[in-house]
Amino acid sequence: MRKLFLLGVVVTGLILGTEANEYLEFNVTELDRIEELEYGFSKSSSNFNPLMVGLTLIRGAGAKGAVCLDGTLPGYHLHRGHGSGANSWLIQLEGGGWCDNIRNCVYRKKSRRGSSNYMEKQIQFTGILSDKAQQNPDFFNWNRVKLRYCDGGSFSGDSQNKAARLQFRGERIWRAAMDDLKAKGMRYAKQALLSGCSAGGLAVILRCDEFRNLFSGSTRVKCLSDAGLFLDTPDVSGGHTIRKLYNGVVQLQGVRNNLPHMCTNHLNPTSCFFPQNLISQMKTPLFIVNAAYDIWQIQSSIAPPSADPRGYWHECRLNHGRCNAAQLRFLQGFRNQMLRAVTGFSKSRKNGLFINSCFAHCQTERQDTWFADDSPVIHKKAVAIAVGDWYFDRAEVKLIDCPYPCDRSCHNLVFR
Repeated sequence: MRKLFLLGVVVTGLILGTEANEYLEFNVTELDRIEELEYGFSKSSSNFNPLMVGLTLIRGAGAKGAVCLDGTLPGYHLHRGHGSGANSWLIQLEGGGWCDNIRNCVYRKKSRRGSSNYMEKQIQFTGILSDKAQQNPDFFNWNRVKLRYCDGGSFSGDSQNKAARLQFRGERIWRAAMDDLKAKGMRYAKQALLSGCSAGGLAVILRCDEFRNLFSGSTRVKCLSDAGLFLDTPDVSGGHTIRKLYNGVVQLQGVRNNLPHMCTNHLNPTSCFFPQNLISQMKTPLFIVNAAYDIWQIQSSIAPPSADPRGYWHECRLNHGRCNAAQLRFLQGFRNQMLRAVTGFSKSRKNGLFINSCFAHCQTERQDTWFADDSPVIHKKAVAIAVGDWYFDRAEVKLIDCPYPCDRSCHNLVFR
């Protein structure tokens, strides 16, 4: 059995991802464990007391055709703001991979990633969603929303497969949720932040400028993408695992018409699903939080088993401490590609960056990586402080870590 060690927490029977186009080959219990790791605690922990927030189904969504993969209603979790945050809104888009073929999507619709029938009735709000000032200093009293992810296409598809009884309606879910939240007071927001992790972080980049257009010109609107900078990069065999995955998602789910036209007017739709081809053209201020050695991309895009049939990368992909010199050089090349991808983006004063040299994935919803006594830092600044400084224009924030292994503050994910 494989084990993952994270800050003293041991989880058995877990692997973060297999082949990229088989990312959802988990049972529900394993998905639960992944979510525990994303949040940085165990649901059974007795010394952690997070805010629990109930699920709200979007009752009017069905009439708009805005449904999950299996046709059930989408939903979100909302905790109301108060005091100085009563008219401020933070929308967090849930992540959870993609499905790029009928088999994977049929499997997915039998889980909470494809059906609200399987979604938890309550979830924990931690990290950027926490209601405690000592855990979330800038956004604790805002209206905070987590929009559940049940379409498998980063809130961007609009198609169906009648034979398989699959609905690919992510873009409609996005619009139905925004309409519902506007009716609940978001239309009057004085401040708004669209954020998301992983596949939700990609969705933030795809939907950010649309989000800006939901509000009046006087509203401060910005976006935050956490672990959403998925690179169009060759795998260790020279193949293009993630491009194949994204091409399947775009084609199967009818994503093309919902991609930013600033990109599709000169690049093919699959290329326009990659953030590196979008971020420099965005009008709305964007902050990117990303690990330079993103563990999901290492395991599922760069060195998946399909690209490494002899297992040369097996130990390295599970534990960076077991990578040899040649493998570390390859990973340093991946970091360099990430830095090149943000070069033009970072030249704009309105944008922000926090790229730390960690083997991690998603750092804003986990309390230990968002804001805690031993949180990862760059130049002594934690993620939460960096995001807050950028959002409120307290400082220009362009933080890029030195290469591995210089950063001793990382909360690295290690598997065995």
